[in-house]
Amino acid sequence: MPGVVVDGTRLTGFGARVLEAHGVPANDARLVSESLVAADSWGHPSHGMLRLEWYVARLRSGAMSAVTEVATLVDSGAIAVVDGQDGIGQVITNTACESAVARASAHGIGAVAVRNSNHFGTAAYWTRRMAEAGFIGILTTNGSPAMAPWGGKEKTVGANPWSIATPGGENGPLVLDIANTSVARGKIYAAKQRGEDIPADWAIDAQGRPTTDAQAAIEGILAPVGGHKGYGISFMMDVLSGVLTGSRFSTGVVGPYVPDERSGCGHLVIALDVSAFMGLDEFRARVAELIAQTKSVPRAAGVAEIFVPGEIEARAEERSRTVGVTLPQKTADDLARLARECGVTAPWEREAQTAC
Repeated sequence: MPGVVVDGTRLTGFGARVLEAHGVPANDARLVSESLVAADSWGHPSHGMLRLEWYVARLRSGAMSAVTEVATLVDSGAIAVVDGQDGIGQVITNTACESAVARASAHGIGAVAVRNSNHFGTAAYWTRRMAEAGFIGILTTNGSPAMAPWGGKEKTVGANPWSIATPGGENGPLVLDIANTSVARGKIYAAKQRGEDIPADWAIDAQGRPTTDAQAAIEGILAPVGGHKGYGISFMMDVLSGVLTGSRFSTGVVGPYVPDERSGCGHLVIALDVSAFMGLDEFRARVAELIAQTKSVPRAAGVAEIFVPGEIEARAEERSRTVGVTLPQKTADDLARLARECGVTAPWEREAQTAC
């Protein structure tokens, strides 16, 4: 399915204007839009501008507050607990990450538990920012039920993604960002947007049969990554993100694609100050050595290059800066319709037609 290529800066500005039209303060609107465009530029449209319309629907219903006010409930040196009060997930998470880094600067480690938040886009966006500042960033979150507990046949466990990023070598941070299902649910939504089938091992339908139909997968149950291991990791991420933070967990969490219900999702942010362990330059040199050793491994047949976590996305981002960000055609069409509703001009459209 053909796509639409858009300059990343213009696309970010467009997303920000749509959010501002719904009462989001300008700085917050730009932050949210930047996080979505970053995912598209990394080659992950499942977590990109596809989600803007979902956020707008939640703002319109009042399920998510346009003006984010984060309340600090616990402030204890290296540890804090904050309440996002149903504000915008990206804004809440940015506040939590900045707090975790500040605490790590003072104590070597900082941990911030977040309750009553919303979807924050891609976890890598936040851990990468911490890594670029010289810290090891760890971020966990829970989400709405996506898979069954191992041996069960009813959805009670979220994909509950998590990310770790560290300062890296000459090519930037090392970044790992994974869901605990065989695939992030957003990738199934993205396949639906493109009108494509999905691999048969991604999900089962409502009758328990393997399916290649994206809609049937959305209505069915996602498979855990690595069998029982994926289920176990996801369960523990819910302990960290939901139970420990005082937020909702398991079936109590609502996903971003539901327009009119509170999310109740929780996050845990941990920052480690590398300089509290060793000099940052020494750490970078040791990481560079690890990368070199990893890339020097003899390659299997048909493999042109061995990559380390975050490298593929970094290269895709560099290409996007040069040639622009590619949006799936269905996403571009949906965004253009949203723009017309808001009196905002999409970068690939000549004029908006109606007002919100």
